[in-house]
This record gives sequence, structure tokens and C-alpha cells, in this order.
Amino acid sequence: MSDLNESEVEPPSEAVVEPCPEGAQVGQATEHRQLRRIIAEDTNWTLVLIPLLRDLCLQNIVKNFEDKPILNELLPTHKALVLEKLSPNLPLHITANLITDDNYWKRCCVERWGLSDVSTYGNSWKRMFFERHLENIIELFIPDVTNPQSVINLVPLCKNYVKRLRITQLLPPVKDIQRPEEADGSGSTREIRYDGPSIDHFDFGILLSKLTQLEELHVVYGVKGCGMNFEWNLFEFTHRDCQALAEALKSCKTLKVFKIHQSKVDDDKCRTLVSKLLHHPSLKDLSLAHNMIGDRGARAIGKLLNSSKLEKLNICDNKIQGPGARAIAHALSTNTMLVSLNLRLNQLGDDGGQAIAQALLTNETLENLHLGANEMTEPTATALSQVLVQNKTLKNINLSCNRLGVDGGEVLEEGMCHNTTLLECDIRLTEVSQECEYCLSKILQKNQNRARKKRLQEAHNK
Repeated sequence: MSDLNESEVEPPSEAVVEPCPEGAQVGQATEHRQLRRIIAEDTNWTLVLIPLLRDLCLQNIVKNFEDKPILNELLPTHKALVLEKLSPNLPLHITANLITDDNYWKRCCVERWGLSDVSTYGNSWKRMFFERHLENIIELFIPDVTNPQSVINLVPLCKNYVKRLRITQLLPPVKDIQRPEEADGSGSTREIRYDGPSIDHFDFGILLSKLTQLEELHVVYGVKGCGMNFEWNLFEFTHRDCQALAEALKSCKTLKVFKIHQSKVDDDKCRTLVSKLLHHPSLKDLSLAHNMIGDRGARAIGKLLNSSKLEKLNICDNKIQGPGARAIAHALSTNTMLVSLNLRLNQLGDDGGQAIAQALLTNETLENLHLGANEMTEPTATALSQVLVQNKTLKNINLSCNRLGVDGGEVLEEGMCHNTTLLECDIRLTEVSQECEYCLSKILQKNQNRARKKRLQEAHNK
């Protein structure tokens, strides 16, 4: 090697040899050539591939977050980088009360349910996640199979974020077919005692009193998508269920809206529920629609009207007749809180219709009244005509699907001629004349224009 001339040693093909800059010393030139030679030997080497120590630390925090969650101690920019990389499947006992960033909870929601409308959850993705997560657990809860602790353990994590629960199904206990078994080799058998399930459906008593922010509860005692496995017991709201639910409602002091639909609530169950809601401190909206409530249940509801703070009451599609309507009307005549009353699809008849109309002569708070499809005829229309003359509070009345007839339409029109406050009056399918419909629509239009001008004037004065 010593005999070889320097010119005979060929540099590697990848090397890039650059001349030494003028004025540079020999040592600097040698160092420059070595640096270039190293780069030339590894064409993939670059300073960019060496991560910053900061990034390595943040990656380590993300990797070990489940064992050692570090978040609030970080700078805001570093915290944002960690949140962006965290898995949406981390255990809730780690993330629930630690992570407040809504973008993280948005990723959790999208991962689980896809894109959703967050506006119905107060534009809070975290609220959406915990409400839907808790709803899912309750809807899949099987009595005597699912451990109630799975619900109780979730409460400390979600109680500050759950404001509404919409339960669309409640599963009954699993049927346990009991068969005699041989007790010994003699062939004799012994009977197995089976007392049934400890509960019939999910017990809201273990939950409602602990949800300190809960304002709305919607419940349906039934099963979705049962298909060919349909049985009536899948849609049974038992007395034991009713008693447990009533106690739970009483314990939930923050509840403002309660709705139980399509659950076969009859008179006895209605009275049980009402007995626990009589002096509820915050309930304002009650719906018992699409059930089996009759006159006895309606009398209990009448008592509730004047011992609560209800502003909205919906008891449509039940079995309330004249006596029940009179009980509600009696309460309505002295009520000073109720704003909306829905009695659609009952069987009030003219007896009940006239009683409600009589109550409206003294009531000064009700603004919306729905009496559609209640088998009412001309006598009710006559009573309501007097209401239209005297009542200055009612804004919307629905009389659709009643047989008021031509004469009933005329008396309504006569009453409307003296009314300046009613804004909506639905008389579709009531057999009134087209001329009457036209005249009523013109009067309503004048009232609407008058109300619009009044609102504009009030806004201008402010």
C-alpha cells in the first residue's frame, strides 16, 4: 500500500469531493473532507431523523399513559400534542376526570358511534360520550345476570356530565327453565323451588339519586328489535318496577323532565308514580303519553297539577273519558303554573270537552291546548266559543279530528271575531265548512300580525 501513488487510490463512487475553500487551513480542510466522506458513505443519513429529546419524552408519556398518566403538569403546547396522540380506548377511570379537552372526547364518540349531532348535547362531546355510554349499559342490563356494580362504579366518573338519559329499551330477566332432577338412585325426584328474579327490570334506584346533574329522564319499558322472539312479557312494566321507579324519581331532586311512553302504565301505576311526584321540587315537564291511563289515573293527575310546579303535561293516547277530564278541568280552573296541556287521542267526549272549556274561563296561564281526536261535537265548540271571547291567554288550540260540524264551525267563528290573542287554531277534519275555515284563517292572520308588531315594539323599547 505504501508503494501506491495517492492518485491510484480511487474514492468511493458515492463520495462527493469538494475543493478546500480558499484561505482555509489544512486542518479545517481535512475535517471538511472527512464529514463529506461520511455522508457520502451513508446516503440515508440525515440530521432530520434524529428526534428531539422533547419529542422522545412526549412519546414516552403517551406510551405509558395508562400506567402513569401525566397531563396537567405539561406546558399547554406539549399537553395538546399528548392529547392528539392518546388512544380513545383508554380506561374511563383514567380519562374521565383528567381529560377535559373536547377534541379528545370527540374522537372517542366518532370511534364508537360515528359522526353525530353534538348540538343536542349542549355542544359538548364529553357529555355526549358519557350519556350515550350510560344509556347503552342500562339498555343492555339483564336482571340477575349483569352485575349492578358495573353501573355503580361508573357514577363517580360520569355524574358531572350526564344531564339527560333516553332509555329506549329495558331488558327483562332471562327465563330459567327449571326441571326436576334425580335426588338419588332410587329414581325419586325432588322439586326445585324458584322464587323468580330479584327484580323485573333495571332498578333506577341505584342510579338516579347519585346523578347530581340529571335533568331529563325518558324511559320505555320494552325491547327493541325482538323480531320472531316477540312475547308480551317483553313489554311488561310491573308493579315492582313502578314502585322502584317512583322511589327513584322522588330521590332525584334535580329532575325537570320525566317521560315514560309505551309502557302500559295503567291507573294503579299512574297513581303510584304521581304519589311520589306530588311535591317534587323541580319537575316541570311530565309526559305519560301512549299508555293505558283511565279516569282514576286522571284524578291523580289532577291532584298533581296543583301540588307541583308542572308547566307541561302530556297525557295523549290514553283512555281518559269524561269523569277524568272533569277532574283535570277542576285542577286547571285554579292552576297558575301549567302552560301546555296535551289530551289528544283520548275519549273525553262533549262532557269532558265542556268541562275543560269551563276551566279556561278562569285559567290565566295555559297557552297551548291539544284536544284533537276526542269524540267532541257541537256542544264543545259552543263552550269553546265563549272561551275565545273571554280568555286572553290561550295562544294555540288544536281541535282536529273531532266532529264539530258546520254549526260548530260557525259558533267558533263567532267567538273568534272577538278574540285578538289566539295565534293558531287547528280545525282540520272537523267537518266545518270551507267558508268557516277561510274566515278563521283570516282572523288568525290578523292576530299573528298584531303579535309580531307587539314583539318588535317591545324589542325596540329595550
